[in-house]
Amino acid sequence: MDSCVIPLRHGGLSLVQTTDFFYPLVEDPYMMGRIACANVLSDLYAMGITECDNMLMLLSVSQSMTEEEREKITPLMIKGFRDAAEEGGTAVTGGQTVVNPWIIVGGVATVVCQPNEFIMPDSAVVGDVLVLTKPLGTQVAVNAHQWLDNPERWNKINMVVSREEVELAYQEAMFNMATLNRTAAGLMHTFNAHAATDITGFGILGHSQNLAKQQRNEVSFVIHNLPIIAKMAAISKASGRFGLLQGTSAETSGGLLICLPREQAARFCSEIKSSKYGEGHQAWIVGIVEKGNRTARIIDKPRVIEVLPRGATATALVPDNSNAASEPSS
Repeated sequence: MDSCVIPLRHGGLSLVQTTDFFYPLVEDPYMMGRIACANVLSDLYAMGITECDNMLMLLSVSQSMTEEEREKITPLMIKGFRDAAEEGGTAVTGGQTVVNPWIIVGGVATVVCQPNEFIMPDSAVVGDVLVLTKPLGTQVAVNAHQWLDNPERWNKINMVVSREEVELAYQEAMFNMATLNRTAAGLMHTFNAHAATDITGFGILGHSQNLAKQQRNEVSFVIHNLPIIAKMAAISKASGRFGLLQGTSAETSGGLLICLPREQAARFCSEIKSSKYGEGHQAWIVGIVEKGNRTARIIDKPRVIEVLPRGATATALVPDNSNAASEPSS
């Protein structure tokens, strides 16, 4: 599961805890801190938990950084992490910092819960609908952005994407990765979610397969739609890397994949976009739960939903004709 759930000796309470860390993938140290914190908290949110009692921060500073770089970059990463924790209604009370060949950033999130505060990810039923709350393509976007300065790599993809489109996709990916899944976690209770996971390093297919294996009922997940940051599917194809359309491309701090009753899914997608939750929340119906042997698959030709970056105008990013949808619809 995304988090461990440990029954406590005291009156029906459970300790829910998770840890996560990774290497930098964006250039802005402040945003990197925010993304790292969002990524840690996401494992709690995947269980429908909206509160966190305590966070620790894990930080490794690279020994190849100069003293000046350390003094400028480290406080920014810590501030980003702390600010995201504060947005999640929690606080960082400690942690561990080491010197290492690589920069590493992550943390631990801990909460003590009553049984009604979390949703065990094991109750999907035939007829449920799968909803995804962030677009795919973060790894493709951050890699393509790095390739802007690598002529050999850039020449493989510059026939399908412009520099401006890569910049916009990178900004969109960074914004999405830094967005907390807390709103989606709260709405899981409102709309009677049966199970959920967050989409991270194993891609949407890997995490769907893992979630399917946890189910008590004999069900399987079938994914028909892939909401992807605009142009990232084309880059994935042209580069021959990532496996974005196959569902194996890694994501960082991705959205929640939630099993919802069929009659609730459209309302969930509509509600999460409401302005009362702030800007930037999205959701798409991406698949169904059918009778099966606890597996997950993506259909042969999934519908790609090209999700326009917020900084883009519709004319600046016109999807090619191979895509069935050009707007981020549910």
